[in-house]
Amino acid sequence: MSRPLDDFALIDAFLDGLWLERGVSDNTLQAYRHDLQAWQAQLAEYRADLLSPPAEALPDWLEARREAGYKLRSNARLLSSLRRFYHWALGEGRIEHDPLAEIRLPRVTASLPETLEEDEVERLLEAPDVDTALGLRDRAMLEVLYGAGLRVTELVGLTTDALNLRQGVVRVRGKGDKERLVPLGEEAGDWLSRYLRSGRGVLMQDVTRPALFPGRGDACLTRQAFWYRIKGYARSAGIERHLSPHTLRHAFATHLLNHGANLRVVQLLLGHSDLSTTQIYTHVAQVRLEALHAEHHPRG
Repeated sequence: MSRPLDDFALIDAFLDGLWLERGVSDNTLQAYRHDLQAWQAQLAEYRADLLSPPAEALPDWLEARREAGYKLRSNARLLSSLRRFYHWALGEGRIEHDPLAEIRLPRVTASLPETLEEDEVERLLEAPDVDTALGLRDRAMLEVLYGAGLRVTELVGLTTDALNLRQGVVRVRGKGDKERLVPLGEEAGDWLSRYLRSGRGVLMQDVTRPALFPGRGDACLTRQAFWYRIKGYARSAGIERHLSPHTLRHAFATHLLNHGANLRVVQLLLGHSDLSTTQIYTHVAQVRLEALHAEHHPRG
């Protein structure tokens, strides 16, 4: 067995190992830390530590959380964090058996992501006033968001050196600080060229600053500010359905699959490390195909 560590040091060692092995993002590490510290506080009520939890502690806690209004998905995510910690502790020789081995993970039905029909996307893309520098910026951002399937955080963080219009690609830094090259598509490339010619210089005091899509003070536009503008454009385009910051990314994936794209290609474009994450879009596409069949087939 390895030398004993106190609970705080154990959590730090686990997170360090997770970062070294998988290169996960700071947000993911903070989520693990939050879950483990909450579990640590729960165990304090039993005068127990992380490596020796009483058998009844976790079931009792999960039930208390359920009664307090926590959703099944939240408990499942929490249990997943604890499982990973104890798997690490077992591999490190800090415990001889997994104390959660007999605890079943709650079944969670994956919810289908909200997306947009292709005509709704067109209306949203056409909403900005491209006769203004701000409108040009926003049109270019929407075109890249949809045309390349980026996360909003990836989009707003783009710098000019990440863009290669001659080759029609953009270098994106995604989750876990991993980079990928994503093709832009003709429309996105055309709007980016127009924005760089006529919009970006108007918006910036110092065009040598790296932000591709500037907000205040020549810094990158914030995610919150861009999301506020998206919601305004959706209203003006007459789109009444609920939107999330990922809606255009979901639409990108769903529309590719509807038009015959290979699932693994979509996985690479989205930057998913696990194909199972991408597979939910096959369900979205299937729902759409079933609706089309019901609407147009004589025996639908």
